[in-house]
Amino acid sequence: MHFKTIFKSFKNKDMLKRILIILGILVAYRLLAHIPVPMGNASTFKEAVSNLLDKSDFSNFLNLISGGGLASFSIILVGLSPYITGSIIIQLLTKAIPSLEELSNDGETGRRKINQWTRMIAVPLAIVQSIAYIFILYQSTVSGNISSDFVPTTGDWILSVTAMTAGSIILMWLGELITEQGIGNGASMIIFASIISQLPTTMASLGSTLFTVPETGPLNLFGWLELPVNPVIFWILLGFVIALIIVIYFLVKLNEAQRIITINYAKRVHGNTSYGGIKSLLPIKLIAAGVIPVIFATAFLSLPALIGQVITTVNPGNEIGATLTNVFTAPSANNFLTNYPDGITGQWFIYPALYFVLVVAFTFFYTSIIFNTKEIADNLQKQGGFIEGVRPGITTANYLSKVVNRLNLFGALALGLIAMLPFITDYVFIAYLGYPIGLSISGTGLLIVVTVALENLRSLDSRALMVTYDDYSNEEPEDK
Repeated sequence: MHFKTIFKSFKNKDMLKRILIILGILVAYRLLAHIPVPMGNASTFKEAVSNLLDKSDFSNFLNLISGGGLASFSIILVGLSPYITGSIIIQLLTKAIPSLEELSNDGETGRRKINQWTRMIAVPLAIVQSIAYIFILYQSTVSGNISSDFVPTTGDWILSVTAMTAGSIILMWLGELITEQGIGNGASMIIFASIISQLPTTMASLGSTLFTVPETGPLNLFGWLELPVNPVIFWILLGFVIALIIVIYFLVKLNEAQRIITINYAKRVHGNTSYGGIKSLLPIKLIAAGVIPVIFATAFLSLPALIGQVITTVNPGNEIGATLTNVFTAPSANNFLTNYPDGITGQWFIYPALYFVLVVAFTFFYTSIIFNTKEIADNLQKQGGFIEGVRPGITTANYLSKVVNRLNLFGALALGLIAMLPFITDYVFIAYLGYPIGLSISGTGLLIVVTVALENLRSLDSRALMVTYDDYSNEEPEDK
């Protein structure tokens, strides 16, 4: 990374203009997060959202990537989830339908057409999700005995769904405007800004706990300095900060880790011209699937809890519904005192254990979809490429599968542990304090932040080298 070049590029007017445009778009996005959905009394629905967040880990994740849009019941409540879902659907269909796969390999024209189809799929998904959210929230206000005299009419429904769908489409448009600036992916940057915007909540929560001095007295350092803080919380937070730095370091290493395979190309002679005889590199990332397995696992585990909530709403005394809701609700600071009044029980470990297993399983599943070893082996054979010591064709495919599976094993376990960080942190706080402290940025959020930050730095570095190229080319060589 050329940080000197990046700082030097800020003198370029075009570079500065692009950065200011991106910052302005992000500010506009954060302003949208405070515009409420035009549906009755916003405070009533915020209370319903608070109840929903207590019961669903997936809702907490959606609230995280929407920058608190779900908790504030804003028009960007749906966020970029329809676009992300549409992208995943198109990605899966591209591997299943040969004509789509051929189109995706058709250069810039094919990619533009696929992106257009992704946007077209995202619109109906946004409408469906908007209707589902409003329906669930309204039913929560009714079943939860939340005081409200508001009964939505058909016009209220249409207006609210239109506002939420428009909010999601505006976010897609803002993301594309950011991408056009050539400094990182717009959708990723919006999600990055969403997660970072939750930091003040975490800092306020930790600060209020830290500066609450207990009856035993403040922190005494070496008998000569007293700090007006809770001694236990201070040392726990100090350990937490050290652990956070270590986790970020390993996240960077895991995100950048890759296995490099050398590809050799046979030398061919045609007349007086020779072709080939060169080497290239085939990088295979340790965590090729990214955070997609975590999203899949969270959504999968949220389904039984949602079914349980529906059953208990229809039949409040149903034991099956209550069991599904309790078992498949992620343990957190919000529901700890309600679901675990006597402290940690065996049930507390069920959700984290299932979560870990599903993250590992979905990592293997999704990597097998996006990294087709047979296709890569066939392409290498057609281009005259081979791996030293490995026969072309099916043998190469088996060799690549073996390498990918070994990388997947370590990558899946690492991704599972990253996803488990919130539960591990809560367990530590429960063991020492008797209750967990809710942290707004989970291991998944931290992984997204690190990944997007590295991608944006690389894009910024490339753009900086581009705009400062003339400065280097015009420099006269030093006399020797």
